[in-house]
Amino acid sequence: MSVNTDGMSAQQIAQAITDRKLSALDATEAALARIAVHDGVLNSFTDITADRARATARAIDAKIAAGEKVGPLAGVPFAVKNLFDVKGLSTRAGSKINRDLAPSSRDATLIERMEAAGAVLVGALNMGEYAYDFTGENVHDGPSRNPQDPTRMTGGSSGGSGSAVGGALVPIALGSDTNGSIRVPSSFCGIFGLKPTYGRLSRARSFPFVASFDHLGPFARNVDDLALAYDAMQGPDADDAACATRPVEPVTPLLTQGIAGLRIAIAGGYFQKNVFPEAVEAVARIAKALDATQTIEIPEAARARAAAYVISTTEGASLHLDRLRKRPNDFDPAVRDRLIAGAMVPAPLVDRAQKFRRWYRAKVLELFKSVDVIIAPATPCVAPKIGQVNFVLDGVELPVRANIGIHTQPISFIGLPVVAVPVPLEPMPIGVQIIAAPWREDIALRVAHALEKMGAAAAPAPRGL
Repeated sequence: MSVNTDGMSAQQIAQAITDRKLSALDATEAALARIAVHDGVLNSFTDITADRARATARAIDAKIAAGEKVGPLAGVPFAVKNLFDVKGLSTRAGSKINRDLAPSSRDATLIERMEAAGAVLVGALNMGEYAYDFTGENVHDGPSRNPQDPTRMTGGSSGGSGSAVGGALVPIALGSDTNGSIRVPSSFCGIFGLKPTYGRLSRARSFPFVASFDHLGPFARNVDDLALAYDAMQGPDADDAACATRPVEPVTPLLTQGIAGLRIAIAGGYFQKNVFPEAVEAVARIAKALDATQTIEIPEAARARAAAYVISTTEGASLHLDRLRKRPNDFDPAVRDRLIAGAMVPAPLVDRAQKFRRWYRAKVLELFKSVDVIIAPATPCVAPKIGQVNFVLDGVELPVRANIGIHTQPISFIGLPVVAVPVPLEPMPIGVQIIAAPWREDIALRVAHALEKMGAAAAPAPRGL
C-alpha cells in the first residue's frame, strides 16, 4: 500500500503506528521511496539498509498485532552518519581507506538504543572525511547538498545528517560533534540539532576523531522529536568510560514547563565579532523572543578556539599516524595536510592548551552561577556555495573551511550542552546556539521548545527539491 507520510513528525508516525492507523512497514517504504526520489539531488546517503529496515518494520508490526508493547519511536525511520558502526557495513567515517575494513559485527550503542525504542534504521549518511570538516564536501562520495538550495553547503562534518533531515527524507538522524559538526549542519540546513554534554550519550562503536571532544547526538525538524530521540539514547554504557555512570534523566516530560524564571543572556565580545548581518539578525530575533537583554562575556573565547585547534589536530594526527605513513595519497589532501601538521605540533604547546582548557572550563562554569542559558551564533553566515574557498568579512578575505566553526569550537571545547535552533530567514535559514550548563540539556531543550512554539525558531520546508 502506498502511504504518504510527508510532513509527519517522528512523534506523529509513532502514534499512528501504535494506534494501527499506519503500519511500520508502510512508514518504512514511504521513507525509502522519498530517499529514492530525492537523494539523487541531496547526496545524503552512502548506504541504504532497505532489507534490514523492512525486516525491522515487519517485526514491529508483528508485535503490535500480538498486543505487545512497542517503544516511543515505533516504526520511525532514522539514519546515521557513516562513522557509526552498522552491523554488516564497513564503517567508512567518510574515508576511502576505511572501506577496506571488515563489516562491523555489531551496531553502535546508540543504534541499538534507537531500535530498542522502536526506530527503524534505513541507512548510513555522507560526511566529511574522518569528521575533520566543516563544509559537508567529501572528495570520495561527493558533497552532500543543502535542501534549501542544492548549490550550497550543508556544513559538516555531519553533512548527510543535516541534508537528510532538512530534506525530510527521514525525521531523525544521528551525527557527531567534535568542534561543531552537529551545530553547523543544523544552522546551514535549517533544522534542530542537539550536542549533549560531553559524556552524556555513549560513543561506543563509533569511529573517533578527537576522543576528548567527541560527542554524538540527534538532528530533527522539531524539538519534540529531538527530545524523543535523545531520551531513547540516554543511559550508562560500560563500553564508553566517559558515560559509564551517568543516570537517565528524561527531558520529554519537561519540555512544556516553559521558561519563566530562567536567566538568559546574550554572548558578547568574541561572539559578536566575525559575523555577517544574517547571524546578527538571527541572534537579535531569538533574544527578543526570549526577552533577553543582558550581555555576558565568555572569557578568552578566542584563545579557547585556538587551544581547541591545537588539541584537535594533535589528537587526530595521533589516531591516523599509521594511515598517514602507509596510504597518504588515499586521504582528502586537505585533511591529510592538516593531520600531518598536527603530528608536528610541539608537545609543550599541547600541554599548554590542555592547562588552559582546565582554566577556561572553570571560568565558564562560574558564569552559570548567574545565568541559566547563553545564546550565541551557531555559524557566522548562512550556507556558502559548494566549492567556495573564501568569504569577505569586514573587508578581510577569510578561508571558509577554517572559519565556519568560529563560534562552536569554544563551546564544545569544554563539553557544554547546546541545542542549535533554526531561524527561518530569507532566502536561507541560519542557526543560533542555546547553551546551558553541564548536564542541563533539559534547560536548553525547554528554551528551544518555547522558541518553536513562539514561531521564533522553525525548520523551513525544503525548497531545493
